[in-house]
Amino acid sequence: MGFSVLVVDDEPNIVLSLEFLMKQAGFDVRVARDGEAALAAMAERRPDVVLLDVMLPKRDGYDVCQTIRANPDWREVRILMLTARGRDVEREKGLALGADDYITKPFSTRDVVERVRRFQTEGRH
Repeated sequence: MGFSVLVVDDEPNIVLSLEFLMKQAGFDVRVARDGEAALAAMAERRPDVVLLDVMLPKRDGYDVCQTIRANPDWREVRILMLTARGRDVEREKGLALGADDYITKPFSTRDVVERVRRFQTEGRH
């Protein structure tokens, strides 16, 4: 199986564009539309990277990030948080909870693909 990405966002346009771009880049892509679905998808099959929105129904991205980091089986999963909240305090919170990187919306789709590729490269050392 190829390098896998789990897209976690509740905005359909963002989900569609990220899913399309990740597939175009050759990644295996799955989608979850809320925090609980994200954790269920993680338990079903561990992805290599999670593109995780902060503002989610049921459980927010911070909670999901913290839950992923608390599970030793998911230690290797890279987390890229996506948020409309660009303030430093939100960024620092996400990174403190275990996110590997952070992108604010609106984001460059090319930038997201490049960061996921960087995770892929770093993970193969």
